Amino acid sequence: MTLKINYLDKKKDSSKNRAFFVGSASKTGDFNDQIDEITLKNILKFKKGNNFKGDKIISINQEFDKKIVLIYDIKSTSELEYEKLGAKFFDFLKKNEIYNIKLIAPKKIKPIIFSSFIHGAELKSYEFNLYKTKKNEKNINLNVDKSFFSSQSKKLDAILKGVNFTRDLVSEPGNILHPDEYARRLSKLNKIGLKVTVYDEKKLKKMGCNALLGVGQGSIRGSYLVTIEWNGDTKKSKPLAFVGKGVCFDTGGISLKPAKFMEDMTYDMAGSAVVAGLMKNFALRKAKINAVGVVGLVENMPGGNAQRPGDIVKSYSGKTIEILNTDAEGRLVLADALTFTEKKFKPKFIIDLATLTGAIIVALGSDHAGLFCNNDKLSEQLHETGNKVDEKVWRLPLNKNYDKLMDSNNADMQNINYVGGASSITAAQFLQRFILNKTPWAHLDIAGMAFSKYGGALNPSGATGYGVRLLNKFVEDNYE
Repeated sequence: MTLKINYLDKKKDSSKNRAFFVGSASKTGDFNDQIDEITLKNILKFKKGNNFKGDKIISINQEFDKKIVLIYDIKSTSELEYEKLGAKFFDFLKKNEIYNIKLIAPKKIKPIIFSSFIHGAELKSYEFNLYKTKKNEKNINLNVDKSFFSSQSKKLDAILKGVNFTRDLVSEPGNILHPDEYARRLSKLNKIGLKVTVYDEKKLKKMGCNALLGVGQGSIRGSYLVTIEWNGDTKKSKPLAFVGKGVCFDTGGISLKPAKFMEDMTYDMAGSAVVAGLMKNFALRKAKINAVGVVGLVENMPGGNAQRPGDIVKSYSGKTIEILNTDAEGRLVLADALTFTEKKFKPKFIIDLATLTGAIIVALGSDHAGLFCNNDKLSEQLHETGNKVDEKVWRLPLNKNYDKLMDSNNADMQNINYVGGASSITAAQFLQRFILNKTPWAHLDIAGMAFSKYGGALNPSGATGYGVRLLNKFVEDNYE
C-alpha cells in the first residue's frame, strides 16, 4: 500500500473524508473557511473533553460515509517532530483503511512544517513488493492544497528519492543485484548529471587493488570499483568523499557463515547503497558542493578460486595483509577504496559506511551507528547532525594500543583480531591504516541500522535507508 499525493483545489476534490490540524484552531476562518460550523463544533467539543488522551491522531465519525481525522498540532518548531507525526498519520490511515482523504491545515501553519509532515508520511509509506505476484493495488490518496508547501519541498523530494533508491538497492535479492547488475544500475545515474566511472577487474588488477579483488575471486560475477562524481560548486573546491562497502552477498567465503540468517547477507552492500542514494539526492537537488562517492562491489563466495585463510595480498596502498578469516572481507574492500579515494580525489574529508561488524550490534543495538573518527570536529558535526534527523551515531575510541591486535607475523597486518574483544574497534583501527595522508576520516559501522525487522519512526520494516538523511543534513549544515 503506497501513499499518493494529489495536488487538488476545492473543485477537484472528490473525497468525503477530511483530516484537520486542530491544536490551535478555534474558528472556521482558521482553515480558510474549508470547514463548516457543525464539523468545527464537534471538533472543539472533542478537544475540550480532552479526548486525545496522549494520542496525536484520532478519528470521529460525523456521518456514516464520512470520516473526520484529527491531528493534534504538537506545537513544535522541530521539522523532525512533524516528520514523525506525518509517519504516524500514514500508519493511522493504513490501519483504519482510509484510502481517500483531504488534509486541511490552518492558514497560519508554517509551510516547512506542513512539508515536513508530508515528507514523514512519504518516508514511512515505502514498500518493496517487486517480486510479489499478488500486489495490494490500493493506494492511499492524500489530497492537499499545494499552496501549503514550502520552497523546501523540492529538496525534501530529492531526499525521499535518494532514501528510497538506497532502500530499493538494499531490498534486492543477491541473485538479482549481483556486482555486474549493480555496476550497470549505477552507470545509469549519469542521466541525472552524475559522472559515473566503472573500474572492472582488468583495470583493478592493473591498479593493484588486490585486497578488493581477493574478496570477489571466488565468485563467477565480476568485482568493481565505481566512482560517482557531482560537481555543483563552481569554485572547484576539494570534493567531499563518501565511500561504501558493497558486498552484494556475503557467504563468509571459505570461512563460511552459519546457515541461520545468512539470507540477510543480501544487505551487506548497504554502505554502498547509502553512498549511491546520497549522490542521487545531491544531483536531484542541485547541491552547491563538489562530492564523490566511491563504492567497492564484490560477491564473497566459496568457489574453487576463492581466497583462502592464510593468503597474503598486497593492497592498493602497497601494504600487505594476511587473510586469517575470509569473513572479515568488508574491511578488505574498503582498504583499497579508501586509499584510492584519498590519492585520486584529495578530498576535504572521507566518510565511509559499512555493515562491517556484528559486534557493533552487540554494543549499540539498532539505535545508534558506531562512529570512529580521526578528527574531533568531524566527529562532533556527525554526532550533532545525527540527533537532528534521528539517525544517531555514537563515537567509540581509536587508539594505537589496538594496533598490536591486528599486527601479523607474516605481513604488515592481519585482517582479523583473534585475541578477542574490541572487534568493531580493531576493524576500524584496520581501516585507519589505509588513510595515508592524515585526511579527516570517519567510519560509520551501520550493521545495526541498515535493516530493521520491526521498522522505526520513519521507516517500515526492511531496508531503512539509514545514512542518506544523516549525511545530507551534515553536508547542508556544514559545507553548503
